[in-house]
Amino acid sequence: MNTQTGTRLRFTKMHGLGNDFVVFDGIRQSVALTPEQCRRIADRHFGVGCDQILLVEAPTRDDVDFRYRIFNSDGGEVEQCGNGARCFVRFVHDKGLTDKTAIRVETSSGVIEPRLLDNGQVTVGMGAPHFAPAEIPFAAEAEAPTYALKVGQHVLDIAVLSMGNPHAVLRVNDLDSAPVDILGAAIESHARFPQRVNAGFMQVLTPHDIRLRVYERGAGETLACGTGACAAAVAGIRQGWLQSPVSVHMQGGDLVIEWAGKGQPVTMTGPAETIFEGEIEL
Repeated sequence: MNTQTGTRLRFTKMHGLGNDFVVFDGIRQSVALTPEQCRRIADRHFGVGCDQILLVEAPTRDDVDFRYRIFNSDGGEVEQCGNGARCFVRFVHDKGLTDKTAIRVETSSGVIEPRLLDNGQVTVGMGAPHFAPAEIPFAAEAEAPTYALKVGQHVLDIAVLSMGNPHAVLRVNDLDSAPVDILGAAIESHARFPQRVNAGFMQVLTPHDIRLRVYERGAGETLACGTGACAAAVAGIRQGWLQSPVSVHMQGGDLVIEWAGKGQPVTMTGPAETIFEGEIEL
């Protein structure tokens, strides 16, 4: 698209557990967003308002149905978004871009497989988690179940992994009193994470239930984070605190995460809702 005034783009506003998105069909209309335009669209006062912007594109390879691109509210493009993936499959199905209920979608971090269930929920095969520090990326001499991270005067014991995007998971005793804003911002921009990181704060309730808050890279704390829920469940299972399946309770609602162990894919199940349709002039 040319980025001069007068270009109107159709969009759909969606959310997964309150993690909200502006979704653009980049197949039936030409969409090329600058970081500044992304920031304006995401602005809750002067734009539409969202945590992330999702772009549906034609695939670049033969073995998938679509390409999926994600832009944070700060304008930066990121590799993966789990709540967005659930909205993605509902969007392409509702818009008649496919009649399949299960699709294969390419992202910059690999292929995901979202599937619409008969009960309206959406299941997404998120791929296997990565633990090697170089793959996250995270500065560490060797792979370990947890790492000591010095943040100000504190030394935090964190699990670090990639769900296609980088996550640090910290177990806390009381989620309500956890300093998510302060610690989350410090972890997100810590020097040992060269591409920054999503910081998850997890309270274990039972072996199958956790509460979670996530300070998302480039977006701040959100009502829910799909890849963050996957990362927290995986970290807890790996530590022996949790057993699959794990119900993850977030401010925006609940997700169910299943994981059979190292090398196996993570499956996430939860809702995806359309809020409204609109047009924006850029």
